[in-house]
Amino acid sequence: MSKRTLYAPLTTGAVTLTAILGLAPASSAAPATPQADNCWATHYGPIPAGALTASGEVFDNNKNTAATSLTRNPQLPFGTRVQVTNVANGKSLVVRINDRGTFQQTPQEPKCLDLTDGAFSRLGGSLNPDAGHIVVKQKVLN
Repeated sequence: MSKRTLYAPLTTGAVTLTAILGLAPASSAAPATPQADNCWATHYGPIPAGALTASGEVFDNNKNTAATSLTRNPQLPFGTRVQVTNVANGKSLVVRINDRGTFQQTPQEPKCLDLTDGAFSRLGGSLNPDAGHIVVKQKVLN
């Protein structure tokens, strides 16, 4: 695993997800275009209380929100709504992008979204670490 650089400052009473995960700060992204290719969606797992997302929101692991991959070009801007459909069971929901993540590519499918545990479960994903991803289709709504 590569060494990560911490960019976000720690603030009194709250720790940012950016700082916890060692992510680069968000950059302004170009408008996204619709995409319906298959990709892997993962889930956050346990995050400390009071953590902030890269957009500055307090993280809630039960909301329908997600981090978009820093390797995505162009990145999805904060506030973008994305319809995510589990390819295996057809379950679908709309998530709002409020965070950034660093995802490595896999030989099978690229990793595109890191969903909250709640959203991941609602799509039928297992929170078991050995089954911590699902293959999804994503459609950018705005």
